[in-house]
Amino acid sequence: MTDTFQTIKVETNEQIKEVAALAEIIWHEHFTPIIGIGQVEYMIDKFQSVSALKSQLKDRYEYYQLFDNDEFCGYCGIHPEDGKLFLSKLYVKKECRGRHLATKAFQFLKSLCKDRGLASIWLTCNKHNDNSLAVYRHLGFETINTQEADIGNGYIMDDYIMEYRL
Repeated sequence: MTDTFQTIKVETNEQIKEVAALAEIIWHEHFTPIIGIGQVEYMIDKFQSVSALKSQLKDRYEYYQLFDNDEFCGYCGIHPEDGKLFLSKLYVKKECRGRHLATKAFQFLKSLCKDRGLASIWLTCNKHNDNSLAVYRHLGFETINTQEADIGNGYIMDDYIMEYRL
């Protein structure tokens, strides 16, 4: 079977709107059981809204839409930092999971790092996000630290810091 996975860099307002709309769906479905609806709503507005995405893009973040069979299945957000790549976001919608799209996105990110001379990919993941943690560990990420970050409005992100060395 032909590999139909594709990454497309987010550059237009329409793409930003598509990513923000998908983020809202994924976050409500995936994160509400983990962190509750209040924090989900707050984090969507603060980190995943159209205005938040536009602000991040101005601050050297890059976003890529993930497509499989021409279907918009997910997205990732990255930011280069100190010779490493920060994987800020990697999300795949529920009905597209199980197609190894995270693995394919990770292969794309590893290639990007090699092209840019970056030594590793690092990320933060909620300590109770068991499915995502399992995926990251399967991909070869190792937990290197923990972090509790106050994101405002009384909310704390309680995360593992994970890294994959190239």
